[in-house]
Amino acid sequence: MIVKIFDPIATFGGVSYNTRKIDRNKGELMKTANFGPLQAFGHLKPRDYINYLSALSALNKNVKLPQFHAVISAKGKIYDKTALTQIAESWLKEMGYGDQPYLIVYHKDTGNNHVHMVSTRVDRDGKKISSAFEYVRAQKSISRVLGYDVAMQYRFSTRAQFFMILESMNYPGIDPDDDKIREQISRHVPDKQRAAAIASLLRQHKNAPALADLMKERFRIDLLFHSAEGKKPYGYSIIDHDTKQVFKGSEVLPLKDLLNTAPDVFRTGSSAEERADDFVPEPSVHIQSISIADDVDDQQIHGMRRKRQRKARTNTR
Repeated sequence: MIVKIFDPIATFGGVSYNTRKIDRNKGELMKTANFGPLQAFGHLKPRDYINYLSALSALNKNVKLPQFHAVISAKGKIYDKTALTQIAESWLKEMGYGDQPYLIVYHKDTGNNHVHMVSTRVDRDGKKISSAFEYVRAQKSISRVLGYDVAMQYRFSTRAQFFMILESMNYPGIDPDDDKIREQISRHVPDKQRAAAIASLLRQHKNAPALADLMKERFRIDLLFHSAEGKKPYGYSIIDHDTKQVFKGSEVLPLKDLLNTAPDVFRTGSSAEERADDFVPEPSVHIQSISIADDVDDQQIHGMRRKRQRKARTNTR
């Protein structure tokens, strides 16, 4: 994902530029925020937004070039307009513009989905929003928003595990730097001591009515189960947030042992066997095609077409 901040200018031509895109059906106004009473009126014209931004900017006569105009662009259509808007909102907060009046406009006239953001560099107290190291901060901020900075702090052995980390913490990133991921994987060393400790925890709490909840809430450990759609799980993974690492389930405790010792890990039913057979996965957050062939326990299903799903759990992360 690319972030670009345009050079500041004295007027708010960015508003007119983006509203013309909307008028030509090449753009869509996704969000306006923090325009105060102005937002109570319908059918606002571009001049209304420009006047508001100009009036706020006038609080600081030393800021000669008050317009803040930036674009966040995805590769192709990998992110839709809703995801891009949410990312833009979070990025604006990271950059110090979360409480500023701003517009977010989605553009659909190129091969790469992207959104434009327009605001003012002067806040309501008349202070200038910091522009120190702005271009460097822009890239670091988008990495934080997408979750890549956090996920790269973990130890993982496959690309799929990297995405599991992002999903477990509800980060939206789906286009990471694969070179950095491969480099991280190349340094991976299995932590057998911690794996044994987690296995002990699983056995110790095998009779818990909701093992997944308990592991998440008490030990900050996520249990993520994998299955073909509508089928019982064929494998699972473990994210240990305390030590910041991901384990294949087979490195810790075989799936058959986990199912036998923790029948309520999925849902309530008349027997462990029925619970496994009747298991229906909840919809998974979509991620790019990722093979988890190396992340499962049950080797007999190798070669089958697989789909990773988050399994039904009472905790929603």
